Amino acid sequence: MRKVIDCFKEVNPVIDKRTREVSIEEGNIIATELFQILNKRGDGIGLAANQVGIDAQVAVVNVIEPLVLINPKIIHKEFEIDYYEGCLSYPKQGIHTKRYRDIIVKTAQSESGWYFSGVETGVDESRGSWEVERKKKDQEQRLLESICVQHEIDHLNGMTIHDRKRETTVKVEKKIGRNELVTIKKGDAVKVLKYKKAQNLLNQGWVME
Repeated sequence: MRKVIDCFKEVNPVIDKRTREVSIEEGNIIATELFQILNKRGDGIGLAANQVGIDAQVAVVNVIEPLVLINPKIIHKEFEIDYYEGCLSYPKQGIHTKRYRDIIVKTAQSESGWYFSGVETGVDESRGSWEVERKKKDQEQRLLESICVQHEIDHLNGMTIHDRKRETTVKVEKKIGRNELVTIKKGDAVKVLKYKKAQNLLNQGWVME
């Protein structure tokens, strides 16, 4: 049985390339092997063919129920969100990514689109608290499924979580001390003086360099 290629330790020649389209029959055979690999590992919820070295537009997802994606394409997406996700191809490394809450996917084996959404559902106050908790869990699972589908389709297009990385570092502007020397300029004129004295000139159109 094949295994997931650890891209930190081994070269995977197909991890960063768009995979080839396949027939439904071939896709189902590959999907069966992918599920077997996932089940044997026991630590993943989705797997794309090229993660195990197979050049094929096939992926499987198992969050709410087992899903097979053959030649999948995202035809609609909306409500951009941030998400923190990992990848079996890059173990023990999480990435903050840009994803979408709601997507519609077309696959080779289905004439209609598959709709995945992590939208919150309304809570009926007459229901018991245990049902409210269940709904919250359902929403989290549906969102996870939507993210997982996007993740696996990215793989089939030669993209990884690193290509979706979102910068989370907050840049804080340096606070200038009153007695700190600054350089200001207006036209060809240049002055170096303490910040507290420069403030009046800055209000008159001078700018800091």
